[in-house]
Amino acid sequence: MAMMKGFAYGTGALSLSYGTIANALGRVTRAAVLPLIAAAVALGASLAIAQDREQVKVAFAHALPNVEGKKMVAATVTYPPGAKSLAHHHAASAFIYAYVLSGAIRSQVGDVPAKIYHAGESFYEMPGSHHRVSENASDEEPASLLAIFVVDSKDEPLTTPDKGP
Repeated sequence: MAMMKGFAYGTGALSLSYGTIANALGRVTRAAVLPLIAAAVALGASLAIAQDREQVKVAFAHALPNVEGKKMVAATVTYPPGAKSLAHHHAASAFIYAYVLSGAIRSQVGDVPAKIYHAGESFYEMPGSHHRVSENASDEEPASLLAIFVVDSKDEPLTTPDKGP
């Protein structure tokens, strides 16, 4: 057995040349890296899809102490540039007050024409309303709103996307 820069290598059936080792490592590396690249591409596609949709974060949820069987839920809805929500219905008992925190939101509830609401403006949805359009009115700037629900305590889920065509 001979030594080469701190590594022992032998001769005979178990000996390997540097070229053989490099080729084997190259194959192993490619075999390990290709699935990682595929996963990264898939994740990138998922992130791109996710960036086309709103992000909803519940900020507050509490039973109303003076209105039996009702709760209030406040959620921030953030839209990246050009993002939108799917058309949807809210829980049957939900009365919703929406206040635009930043940017501009295009909204259409029921058969009323769509309207753009800017930061500081608000709108509401009556129980049973169909929210046809809810989206960022800008392709360049983010937008956000605060949605406050007054809803039956047991009414879940608060939002249900329409069934696709």
